[in-house]
Amino acid sequence: LSDLHNPFFVEVVDGIQQEALAADYHALFNTGGRKPAGESVAIESLLQLRTDGLILASPVLAARQIRAAATTAPVVLVARPSRWPEVDSVTNDDRAGARLAVDHLVELGHRAIAHIDGGRGAGAAARRAGYREAMSRHGHEPLFVSGEYTEEGGAAGVAELLELRRRPTAIFAANDLAAIGALQALEESGLRVPEDVSLVGYDNTALAGLGHIGLTTIDQPRREIGATAVKLLLGRLDGGRAKGGRVLLQPSLVVRATTAPPNKR
Repeated sequence: LSDLHNPFFVEVVDGIQQEALAADYHALFNTGGRKPAGESVAIESLLQLRTDGLILASPVLAARQIRAAATTAPVVLVARPSRWPEVDSVTNDDRAGARLAVDHLVELGHRAIAHIDGGRGAGAAARRAGYREAMSRHGHEPLFVSGEYTEEGGAAGVAELLELRRRPTAIFAANDLAAIGALQALEESGLRVPEDVSLVGYDNTALAGLGHIGLTTIDQPRREIGATAVKLLLGRLDGGRAKGGRVLLQPSLVVRATTAPPNKR
């Protein structure tokens, strides 16, 4: 797992555990702390235990290291697409999810919509691309600021946006953690959400649904992602499949309390 602090992975783990137990397998978990060196050590530790296969959730490892691991045990990537026949992958359609976020904000009347991106995190490039495509389709100028899949990344993105002469009326954050960091930073600066700035996250984690947060977000089918990863792994183990398996799941929009039409004042 890329980051144990991100609740997205907790629900992916639920899907992994349920599907693994149903197939009489035991799931072992490790984390790389969102660092390539940490992930490399985590993978080596699991391989030393002679695990039957590996599921790498949002890895930041270089491609050569992932492919090297696949020579020892079957590998499935979660939230990062694979282009190699020896590695399977299950991903959410992040381009489509970003387009849903922008379309929702445009329908509310927003034009100045900023995106706090996910840096080098898995899926971040696809979310940037989907945001750019949707903004272009609606005839609006895209506005990116660098961030990360963390609360600190969201807060840093807001700090950068507040320095602009023309502030956005809406923000699409790369994930729910970044959106929560952005929410706190906006409130600390005296701006109200959604009265002054609308905010959309991504993942639909349990945090987004808490009553005092009520975050509008893009839902990923997290348990289904985890279960599908196990099924792909079992397909390699049980059937000896040599061709790469690619599963692309569809996101959906969940509207809560952090989005509203722009303030006309």
